[in-house]
Order: sequence, then structure tokens, then C-alpha cells
Amino acid sequence: MHHTGPPGHLAPHIPADDYRRAQATGQPIIIHTITTHPAARPARSYLLPLTVAGAGALGLFGVVAAFLALLDFAAHTAIAIGGAAGPIGVGGITLRLFRAPK
Repeated sequence: MHHTGPPGHLAPHIPADDYRRAQATGQPIIIHTITTHPAARPARSYLLPLTVAGAGALGLFGVVAAFLALLDFAAHTAIAIGGAAGPIGVGGITLRLFRAPK
């Protein structure tokens, strides 16, 4: 008689003689599996991602602050140049940016 092995992932859990006896007699086999819940992640495993995210947020804050400082400097420079240059004229149209002090 040709004997086949137990199906798939059940092979290590059912002894061969019990499997063959159940196959010959039609008796059911009861398999009891014990499952364990995976251990919770420790708090230290969250430290590196939070540190990287915090550093990124501070870096982005620094970039925004530098951009705003650059815009402020550019505005003050434009005001100083406009005040010193006087009226600007193109093709007969004169634009006076600032009033002359009285």
C-alpha cells in the first residue's frame, strides 16, 4: 500500500503512526495549537524615529526662519535703494517711489 505524507504545514505536528492510523480508520485527529502573542515593542524602539522627526521639524523651522529673514533684508534693501535713487522714469513716465523729505 502506498503511504503519503501528511499535508503541508501539519507534518511536524502529527506523528506518522497517528496520521496513518487515522487515515486507515477514518478517526478524526484533533490538533491543539498554542499561540503566543508577540511581545510589545519597548519604548526605546520609538526613540530613533521620534528623534529624526524632531530634527526634521527643527530643520524646517530654521529654513522658514532664514527665508523670512532674507525677505526682510531684501525689502529693507529695496527701500534704501529706492529712497536714494529718487524718481524712476521709463519712456517719459516718471514713477516717484518715495516722497522727498520736507
